[in-house]
Amino acid sequence: MKAIVYDKYGPPDVLELREEQRPAPKESEVLVRVCAASVNAADWHLLRGDPFVVRLYFGLLKPKIKILGCDIAGRVEAVGSNAKQFQPGDEVFGDLSASGWGGFAEYVSPREDALVRKPASMTFEEAAAVPLAGVTALQGLRDKGQIRPGQKVLINGASGGVGTFAVQIAKSFGAEVTGVCSTRNMDMVRSIGADQVIDYTQEDFTTNGRQYDLILAANGYHSIFEYKRALGPNGIYVMTGGSGAQMFQAMFLGPWISMTGGKKMGNLLQRANQKDLACMKELLEARKVAPVIDRRYALREVPEAIRYLEEGHARGKVVITMDHDT
Repeated sequence: MKAIVYDKYGPPDVLELREEQRPAPKESEVLVRVCAASVNAADWHLLRGDPFVVRLYFGLLKPKIKILGCDIAGRVEAVGSNAKQFQPGDEVFGDLSASGWGGFAEYVSPREDALVRKPASMTFEEAAAVPLAGVTALQGLRDKGQIRPGQKVLINGASGGVGTFAVQIAKSFGAEVTGVCSTRNMDMVRSIGADQVIDYTQEDFTTNGRQYDLILAANGYHSIFEYKRALGPNGIYVMTGGSGAQMFQAMFLGPWISMTGGKKMGNLLQRANQKDLACMKELLEARKVAPVIDRRYALREVPEAIRYLEEGHARGKVVITMDHDT
């Protein structure tokens, strides 16, 4: 099979298209013919081994994982002897981040609990755009953010992968949603359900005097103290993406701030699981949520796709489309 492989940390240039041995499913695994995948910030963090904590889990000097890519959609080709949930021919999608990665390849063999059946109404490309970003938004709002109907919710980075899902999921919970994005993305953020949209190039939401019950930060470079100013008396701030400084502040200053008043501040460590993926499937089938796809690339173009995402201007998701005939 063809796969995008890397042997050392570095920029997208270290990625190579190679012929690799097709995996065989172990007892509780299924072999999936990948029809589409998508790119996440996690891919370029693992590619570069940055921040350094990545190397503590994925290899100090060189990567333990040879093939990146955690979001996939495809067809089941074979099942392991103890795999009971799927049969050959089933169309599935899933998050492989807890099941060995390997999505930037023509075939992958994850645990069956990394997958759910693909909604029949969706294309493989649409389904592949959902898992990591969609579940991150869901867990950030529902679990960490304790979202409730009628709350005022702000999504910073509303036009990105996690942000576009967060806007729609927050609306599905009955919240009043404000999205923060750049000028060129304002109409798109409105189109997916935001009640108000703030252009961060023209207005700073942390200084305009308005406060929110819940802030989910999927991007941006405000300090944790600026976010605190924009929270209501019992507001919750959840950091799901941003700079290294923001991550440090959320992890180490957030718990301290949370102990000194009514405001709760911290970061989300997304945990891939089948139950939440099934919840996303229900939202997709109910048409409460739909992926926003910015660009599509071929498998051989994964380096260009990661480079584009790393620039930080993608609207929604960047998708990899497989062509099994070339």
